[in-house]
Amino acid sequence: MTQSGINERGPRADTATEAFVTHRNLLFTVAYELLGSAADAEDVLQETWLRWVDVDLAAVRDRRAYLVRIVTRKALDRLRTLSRRRESYIGPWLPEPLLTTPDVAEDVELADSVSMAMLLVLETLQPVERAVFVLREVFDLAYEEIAAAVGKSQAAVRQLAHRARTHVAARRPRGTGSPAEHRAALLAFQRAVETGELQDLLDILAPDVVALSDGGGVKSALPRPVVGADAVARLLSTGWWRTDAKRTVEPVHINGSPALLIRLDGEIDGVLAVHVDNGHVTGAYHVRNPEKLSHINRPTTVSR
Repeated sequence: MTQSGINERGPRADTATEAFVTHRNLLFTVAYELLGSAADAEDVLQETWLRWVDVDLAAVRDRRAYLVRIVTRKALDRLRTLSRRRESYIGPWLPEPLLTTPDVAEDVELADSVSMAMLLVLETLQPVERAVFVLREVFDLAYEEIAAAVGKSQAAVRQLAHRARTHVAARRPRGTGSPAEHRAALLAFQRAVETGELQDLLDILAPDVVALSDGGGVKSALPRPVVGADAVARLLSTGWWRTDAKRTVEPVHINGSPALLIRLDGEIDGVLAVHVDNGHVTGAYHVRNPEKLSHINRPTTVSR
């Protein structure tokens, strides 16, 4: 597999290659939003390419729509397998974080759709509902195109879209504010955690804040979610995470929002992303599972 995510198969594939490369970032983003895993999204892209290179392009009216259809079907197949695997996952499951460039935050809808908080909401949808919601609400595909992608009638897709929107609306995180507000809240949160001052933590945490930690059974992590400002503040004030000569913190952008990259002895130990509403942290997501940190070394391009 080449760096661009395709296998070269000679002159015959030149046109197919051009179309695939043109839409590759979009296809990755679709797969990632359906799976919550960058590694699985990359595998789905490889499967999509192998299917695409054998398609009769002369019969394809809209190459973008056709590629989205393939990647959606491949992702749905994998999502059903992943759902069974996650039932036996050790501890809380969090999406695989992506190192993204600051400009992603400029597309508010895209940044929201790939945020850790939203991806957790999408996890509560059934696979086909998730696909319909993502394709309609994030990528604005026509119902006809979505129906072809998920193998349902347009009437069924409209019902699924309505049900998914209602489900997400009841669970989606409150507004994130501007990137500047997010950075300010993250900085205040970082300072409060480093000092361990209980009142400073209570001042920055929302009353219903939720802290989640994912070690995948490999690294130590919270065994279950911690809910409420008092409980989260007391957890953070114990000094479980302080910067020192061995542990350093670097501000980065994770999944379209400001976040913190944590290194231990110079090696990546995890990422801490937060969700911010009205200047307060409503969600803290700490990923330490080494298998989920491979996309932190270089920025990943997401698009729609």
